[in-house]
Amino acid sequence: MRQIILLTCVAVAALASTAAEAAITVYTTEAGFLAAISAPGTDDFEDANGFFTSPLTRSAGVYSYATNATGGLYFGNVGGGQVLSTNNSVTLSFNTFTGGVSALGGFFFNTDSSFNVVSGPVTVSAADADGTNTQIITGATTASFLGFVSNGALLSAAVTPAGGGNKYATVNNLTLGEYQGVAGVPEPASWAMLIAGFGLTGAAMRRRRVAATIA
Repeated sequence: MRQIILLTCVAVAALASTAAEAAITVYTTEAGFLAAISAPGTDDFEDANGFFTSPLTRSAGVYSYATNATGGLYFGNVGGGQVLSTNNSVTLSFNTFTGGVSALGGFFFNTDSSFNVVSGPVTVSAADADGTNTQIITGATTASFLGFVSNGALLSAAVTPAGGGNKYATVNNLTLGEYQGVAGVPEPASWAMLIAGFGLTGAAMRRRRVAATIA
């Protein structure tokens, strides 16, 4: 009987371990991202214009965060709305989140020094306690959306213009939120392990019953 219990416990423990692992899910549409989170708050940057030193603390709904770029930050107008960018061609970063932030999304692209949109790749990453997920948007435009959702707390995010030169990392409508998913859904391999564990348990029980009947 102890062997039967052990087999079952191993199968369940393996499943629980997989479900507990933190992970970042990436969304390429704003609708999909918003459907995966709760209590979203958006910073549309409409209250800021011109140069600001960094780090700069801002809010998005009930959340607050810090944004930073070497040489400072620059807010300007693109397509009739304010956006956040940098004063140099460097990485734009976000961190020091408050309010339980586990999701971050926005429209990421490049602009030049006059806030004209420059088509080209942009590297966007987000990090939680288990690592960093990095994505590259090729040919990024003002319609290029990326969202990151972790089942743990987000620690930071960063946007880097590829190629340098007269390209500045730019973000519009930065949205923060909280993970609203259920506990991790097991991978197919984990289900197979669980089923195999129960199968072995059943086989052991059948052998025990047969042995007992013969005796």
